Amino acid sequence: MPQAGPIERPVKATRASRVAEDLRQSILRGDLAPGEKVNLDRLRTHFGISLSPLREAVSRLVTVGLVESEDQRGFRIAPVSVDDLAEVTRLRADFESLALGYAVELAEIDWESAVLGALHRLNRASRDPSATDSAREAAHSAFHLALIEGCGMPILVGFCRNLHDLNLRYRRLFGAGLDENRDMSAEHVAIAEAAAVRRDADAACVLLRRHVERTGLDLSTRISRPPDQRPE
Repeated sequence: MPQAGPIERPVKATRASRVAEDLRQSILRGDLAPGEKVNLDRLRTHFGISLSPLREAVSRLVTVGLVESEDQRGFRIAPVSVDDLAEVTRLRADFESLALGYAVELAEIDWESAVLGALHRLNRASRDPSATDSAREAAHSAFHLALIEGCGMPILVGFCRNLHDLNLRYRRLFGAGLDENRDMSAEHVAIAEAAAVRRDADAACVLLRRHVERTGLDLSTRISRPPDQRPE
């Protein structure tokens, strides 16, 4: 009779992991402004933790590009710029379209259902006047991630998630009213139908790349304006 293996228990998130996630969300929301110095003493008091796990948490955000380490001067929230956005946009267009192509090649019914379900939730959130901006952004992120998560390549998905976060910060800082001159819903529907319904990888990748690049261009135009001319 085979012996039962060890019982696997979920790994409890470490203090550093929880703090890193809280800080990540604060940076993406803009609560911690681009270029702002990271005050470790203030954060240590706020989170009620020692310096060691706090440094670990901040260092994790350095590795994903949300925080910069300055020799002998501590840490600073990563600045924003037109050049940085251009690089994020180009890499995101490359990696997400690559991942989507693989996902279409491997397409299974669960992936198709996930993509169409995410599209439905995104469209509902977009039409719901009571939905918050954060709820709409969450639905938008979920749709883009659903497109690529069927590629069967966790490392590639990890790259895409990281780039999506870097782009999301720009959307939240400069993206007010970004959808007003575009039919975003139609763009999302076209991508989903090409990928999950028709299984046309070439068309889906072209549409996704065009969608990402246009958003990058729109955001870049806004960053280039003087602060008093940017949408509120």
